[in-house]
Amino acid sequence: LNFVENKQPFETEPTIFVDPTIKYQTLVGIGGALTDASAETFAKLSKKNQQELLAAYYNKDKGIGYTLARTNIASCDFSSASYAYVQDNDKDLKTFSVAHDEQYKIPLIKQATAAAGGKLALYVSPWSPPAWMKDNNSLIKGGHLLPQYRQSWANHYVKFIKAYEAMGMPIWGLSVQNEPMAKQIWESCVYTAEEERDFIKNFLGPTLQKSGLGSKKLIAWDHNRDQIFQRASTILNDKEAAKYVWGIGFHWYETWTGSGMQFGNVRQVHEAYPNKALIFTEGCKEKYDVNKLDDWTLGERYGYSMINDFNAGTAAWTDWNILLDENGGPNHVGNFCFAPVHADTKNDKLIYTNAYYYMGHFSKFIRPGAKRIGSASSRDLLQSTSFLNADGKLVVVVMNQSDEKLKYSLWIKGMAATTTSLPHSIATLVVE
Repeated sequence: LNFVENKQPFETEPTIFVDPTIKYQTLVGIGGALTDASAETFAKLSKKNQQELLAAYYNKDKGIGYTLARTNIASCDFSSASYAYVQDNDKDLKTFSVAHDEQYKIPLIKQATAAAGGKLALYVSPWSPPAWMKDNNSLIKGGHLLPQYRQSWANHYVKFIKAYEAMGMPIWGLSVQNEPMAKQIWESCVYTAEEERDFIKNFLGPTLQKSGLGSKKLIAWDHNRDQIFQRASTILNDKEAAKYVWGIGFHWYETWTGSGMQFGNVRQVHEAYPNKALIFTEGCKEKYDVNKLDDWTLGERYGYSMINDFNAGTAAWTDWNILLDENGGPNHVGNFCFAPVHADTKNDKLIYTNAYYYMGHFSKFIRPGAKRIGSASSRDLLQSTSFLNADGKLVVVVMNQSDEKLKYSLWIKGMAATTTSLPHSIATLVVE
């Protein structure tokens, strides 16, 4: 890029204006989920391909430098079967054991952490309490946590975190419940906003505190953008609940209703509660189809979401499964989805979709500790977000979802550099 003086661009000149003196949220990290499905698929790869995948995701020089990870507490849909860590009716959790995870998931988490340079911010989310703790006596189809088991369930998070930490996996944070409004054919459990607020305030928050885990980042909601404001305001307007909550987590699946992605709701929460973090906790393209692995819209969905989520105040962004097999699984209820990377386990091959590269345009260049800075585009065809890294490097990600080629300028403090955005492209500009 060659910067020349341009004190005032004309309206006819498409421009991205960047002001590094205006600072917003600090980036915590970008990454993906290490699920049972990812781990079981990983185990089917040759050692060579395992090493390649780890470097591709976690090495910041050779790969895209992921620094954040999420994993499931007990089973989720992306497990090959349902399971729990305690035996039935053991409310004192005497039988608690994470032995199930030692076969696939824990080895993957440890290898991913090593590949990331020994440090990976890992947070954990439950899809359902054990069936006997719920009013429907089932892991699936929603149901509610029974009042008499609230303390047992709060203790269960502590047991899980301490078990993982004892095995050498530091836990950075946890969410209360994955998708608390979803009644699914897989592991799910419903909490209304008041129920989640009261569980945090009276059980989970105090229990984490008493167990010496008060510094773990507690994430509420962990569901779609459509109801994020109502959930956040219900919980955060209560001082006794809010004091335990680090941030509000969200997913992108509000589109199932026919809605577009509702970034305005995320911004509303950020403006109303500027001292609470926003973290994107899950997103993937549903309805896996092997013929669409090279579909360009896969990556564009990620780019569109990431740019707009960051511009709305989001401080951390987590993809769903880092790896799935050639069927978009394993998934014990057939909810097969896309991942940025798929393994053809029959032929020991890795297939990188463009979603992997779109995510990399952010994660490789915008590093933890970077601050989002003032940035505005003069054309809606050019979507962009800008960050200033701790090392002084300025990063601007520019995405063009249109069929048009567009010449534009990057303008910083009266200096402008001209470049071109190609149709359906994403580019990362780094200014030193």
